[in-house]
Amino acid sequence: MKILVTESQYRKILGEEKEQKIFRVPGLDFFHEYPWKAWQILQKVLKHRGYPPYTIDGDLFLDSTPIKSLGNLQSVGGDLDLRRTAIESLGNLQTVGGDLFLAATPIESLGNLKSVGGVLDLRGALIESLGNLESVVHNVSLENTQIKSLGNLTSVGGYLDLEGTPIQSLGNLESVGEDLWLEGSLIESLGNLISVGDTLNLKRTPIKSLGNLTSVGKSLYLEETKIKSLGNLEYVGRSLDVQKTSIDSLGKLQYVGGDLNLYGTPLSDKFSYTEIKEVVNVMGAIFM
Repeated sequence: MKILVTESQYRKILGEEKEQKIFRVPGLDFFHEYPWKAWQILQKVLKHRGYPPYTIDGDLFLDSTPIKSLGNLQSVGGDLDLRRTAIESLGNLQTVGGDLFLAATPIESLGNLKSVGGVLDLRGALIESLGNLESVVHNVSLENTQIKSLGNLTSVGGYLDLEGTPIQSLGNLESVGEDLWLEGSLIESLGNLISVGDTLNLKRTPIKSLGNLTSVGKSLYLEETKIKSLGNLEYVGRSLDVQKTSIDSLGKLQYVGGDLNLYGTPLSDKFSYTEIKEVVNVMGAIFM
């Protein structure tokens, strides 16, 4: 099938004058039904200009296409979908304004990528490191990856699930906006983690300390961990379950918005119900 490009469409691809350092492409939606054809046209334009660094303001959907390289792409303003492609590297890509889908790709590194404005989906990718990535605004899916390090990642706005990955540390991660699910993982340290917006599940992990953690927006599950102290933890919005642990100190804990389960811990022998209520504002039941 042959597709003709009008002069106005051609100018839309060009976006800016040649002399500008970064070549700006407003988008490839003029052939929204033929994304691969639009991509091929863009490559001809880039070749004519000597393959300059470039940005795409809109979405780039290349799911299940033969693409192997993004060339000198610097940023994508919308979503970038590369699922089920042969892409092995993101090259010089630094930011994605929307979602980034890399599931079922042979990609091993995120290269220079620093931020993702939406969801980061790496399920089934061969990736071992998040490299220079610093922030993800929504959810991160790492199921069935070989990832061993979160690199420079400092914040995740949505949920982060590391169950079934070989990762042992959260590295520089400071906050997770929704759930942080680590049950059954190899995680040994929370590193710099300060807050979790929703639920934090650490059941049956080798973790020994809560480190810098000060607040959990919803529930915190520590059942069958080696943690002995709640450390700097001050606030749990809903339930706090520490049953069957060796925790013998409430540390700086001030508030539990739901139930507090101390069954099978030294705390249940060390303090009475009344003494605990004097130290911690527990809004639900206390199980000892």
